[in-house]
Amino acid sequence: MSELMLIAIVVVIALISFYLSPRVKTADGFFRGFDEFGQAPSLWTLTLSQVTTWIFARSLMNAAILGFYYGISGALAYATYYLSFLTGGYIVDRIRFEQGYSSIQDFLSARYGRLGRVSYNVLVGVRLLSEVFANLLVIGIIFGVAGSLSYSVAVICVAVLTLGYSMLGGLRASLKTDVFQTLLLVFGLIVLATVMILSPQFDFSSLILSSLSFDGPGWILLGVAVLQVWSYPMHDPVMMDRGFLADRETTRKSFYYACALSVAAILIFGALGIFAGVNKESGEAMVAALTRLLGGPAMVVFNVALIVSAVSTLDSTFSSASKLVVDQMGALDKTVNKGRLVMVLFLIGGLFFLFLGQKDLFAAVAVSGTASMFLTPVIFFNIVAKRETAPWAYGFTFICALGGAGLYMLEAGGYISIMSPLLGLEHKYAKLLVICLGVLSAGMVSFALGSVKEMKVRRA
Repeated sequence: MSELMLIAIVVVIALISFYLSPRVKTADGFFRGFDEFGQAPSLWTLTLSQVTTWIFARSLMNAAILGFYYGISGALAYATYYLSFLTGGYIVDRIRFEQGYSSIQDFLSARYGRLGRVSYNVLVGVRLLSEVFANLLVIGIIFGVAGSLSYSVAVICVAVLTLGYSMLGGLRASLKTDVFQTLLLVFGLIVLATVMILSPQFDFSSLILSSLSFDGPGWILLGVAVLQVWSYPMHDPVMMDRGFLADRETTRKSFYYACALSVAAILIFGALGIFAGVNKESGEAMVAALTRLLGGPAMVVFNVALIVSAVSTLDSTFSSASKLVVDQMGALDKTVNKGRLVMVLFLIGGLFFLFLGQKDLFAAVAVSGTASMFLTPVIFFNIVAKRETAPWAYGFTFICALGGAGLYMLEAGGYISIMSPLLGLEHKYAKLLVICLGVLSAGMVSFALGSVKEMKVRRA
C-alpha cells in the first residue's frame, strides 16, 4: 500500500513540475534562468532553489546514516558541509562583484590560463555525473533491492520524468520548480520532526549525549568537513551558477538564508538517524528502526522527502551540466537544443555509473571534496590575499588533490591497504583526515613558494 502511495506521489510531483516548467526558447532563459522579461530570480526564489538543490536525496540519507552509526558527531559533521553557503557566498562576492568576473572559469582562466579552466571543468563535470547517479541510487533503494526490477524501473522512470521537464526550460524550469519542491520538503521535515518529538521513546538528552567518545569517527569526519568546507562550494557548479544570477544584495542574502535553512534541515534528518540509533534493537537496520518507532505513515513522508530532494537536485544538475558544456566550455553551439542534448548525455553517463554497482553514498562527497581541495590555496592566496601565483604551484596542487582523492577511493573501497600498515590507521575517516591534511599542506606550501606579486584586481 505504501509503495502504491509513493508511486502516486511521484506521479503528482512530476505532473506539477511539468505544469510549472516554462517552455523556454531563449538561451538566456535556458542557461541563465532569466524570465520572459529578462529579469533575474527574486530573493526567495533564489534562496529556496539554493536549499533544495543542495539538500540532495543523498545528503538526507547521509545525515541520517551518520547520525545512526556515530550519533550527534556524525550529524554535526555532515551539517558542517552546509556552512559552504557562507564560504561560497564569500567566494562569489569577491570574484563576481569585487573583481568583475562572470564565472569561476573566467577567474581561473585569468589566473592560470587554459590549465585553470580545463582542470576546473573536468572536476565539476565529474561532480555533476556523481550527482546524477547518487540521487538516482537513493530513488532505487526506496523502491527495491539494487538490481531488482522495481529498483531499475523506479530509477529509469524518475530519471526520464525529471529529464522531461528539465529539457523544457533548463535553469529557468529548475528555479521555478525548486520553489514548489522546497516548500514540500520543508513541510515533510516539519511532520517528521513533530512525529519524532511526540514519540514516547524520544529523549532529547540521549541525542545530545550520543557521541561521548571524542576520538570516534564522527568527530574525525567533522575535522574533515572543516578542512573541505572552504573549497567544497567553489567546485559545486549548481551553487556557483546561482551566485551569478541576481544583484549583489539579493545574492548575499540568498546564501545566508539558504545556509540557515539547509543546516536546520540536515540536522533534522541527522536527529532522525540518532533517534533510530539510540533506540534500535539488536541487529536492527536504520530504516527498520525508524519504521518501528515512527510508524508506516511517517515513513511514507520520510521517503517522499528523499524523492523530492532527489528530483530537485537532478533538474538542477541537468541545467548546470548543459550550462557547463554549452555556455562555459563552448563545446557546442549555444542553443537550447544543444543544451537539451547535453542533459540527455549526462543522464546516460549517470545511469552508467549507477549500474556499475557503486553503493557508498558518502564516497562521492569524500572523493570530490578531496579533489576540490586544490582550490583552497586559490581562495586564500588569490581571492583573500589577492596574490598572483605561478602556474606550476596551481598545477602541482591540482595533481596532489587528485592523487589524494584517488588514494582515498582505493583505500575506502578495499582495493589497496597502504595507510594502515604505514600509519596504523584503520577507520576510513581517519585515513581521509590525514589525506586532506597532506593535500592542504602541499597546496599551501607550493602556493606560498609560488606567490610572486600582488595581483591587479579587475573591478566589476
